[in-house]
Amino acid sequence: MATSVNSLVLLLAYGLILSALAPSSADFLTDEFHKWMTEHQVSYGNEAEELKRFGVFKANYLFINESNYNPKIEFKLGLNKFTDLTNEEFLAKFTGYTSQSTKLTSTPFRYADVTAPSSIDWRSQGAVTDVKDQGQCGSCWAFGAVATIEGITKIKKGYLPSLSEQELVDCVTDCYGCNGGYQDSAFQWVINNGRIASEADYPYTAQDGTCDATKKCHYAASITSYEDVPSGNETALMNAVANQPVTVSIEASGLSFQFYSSGIYRGPCGLDLDHAVTVVGYGGDGPFGKYWIVKNSWGTTWGEQGYIRMWKDSGLPSGLCGIALQSSYPVA
Repeated sequence: MATSVNSLVLLLAYGLILSALAPSSADFLTDEFHKWMTEHQVSYGNEAEELKRFGVFKANYLFINESNYNPKIEFKLGLNKFTDLTNEEFLAKFTGYTSQSTKLTSTPFRYADVTAPSSIDWRSQGAVTDVKDQGQCGSCWAFGAVATIEGITKIKKGYLPSLSEQELVDCVTDCYGCNGGYQDSAFQWVINNGRIASEADYPYTAQDGTCDATKKCHYAASITSYEDVPSGNETALMNAVANQPVTVSIEASGLSFQFYSSGIYRGPCGLDLDHAVTVVGYGGDGPFGKYWIVKNSWGTTWGEQGYIRMWKDSGLPSGLCGIALQSSYPVA
């Protein structure tokens, strides 16, 4: 009986919320839009564009609230800097992983037989730099590669550099700069170049540039090789992450991913890999399940201060959103 009453209360509350947020509540949603514009310092060139963006904002606002008041969905969504973008606009501007037509040759996987701890967080080990922001440039592949080189440099050499994504955007010729790329090509470029510059020496601009031969001679870190994690194997991915941060490719195309705010993300998502991120740890074994700790490159206002916890050991060979399909790490 108590369960039935609780369910009825939840349904009534849900109905009231949806009624309050219905499109007819124009004044309320207009106020929310203006608050959002002020918070994110957004302005539009003309009234027509603002009206168009308000329509997008309103649809996204209702989607976020409908998800948050669904008792079957345990993670939360929230307004963020992407709330005036359609999902298609968001993907075009803020992802950027491109699948490789020809796979590069990496060295064999070294972590096949290790015993991994039940949890690890490389942030607490000082092996993760602050969350960065790729801006409106499809350079996630560069951020994913750089984060892992920063991490292995700390683990092996004792210092944590903040390295240059822009150098990779400008100089890796078999990637496409702000139009996408792949982490293994970034690793191979660093190996061939013998070094990668610091972010301070070669700062990020969020746009394609010409490779600066002078700046690329500056040394901040180096790697000797890289290795791919066996595909479709979350245990292998865990073994690798137990030893160092690992860059992975995922499908980040869902609206729920766009507006993720907190909790353990469980989709929906598929296997159309379109975004590169970095797994910097894993944990959890309570009522909410196990999770990967994933560093993104959309700034600290997205997700959990720039991170997302993604469902680990989902039972899918690919892992949730394809997280176990294409992953790799550098060797130093």
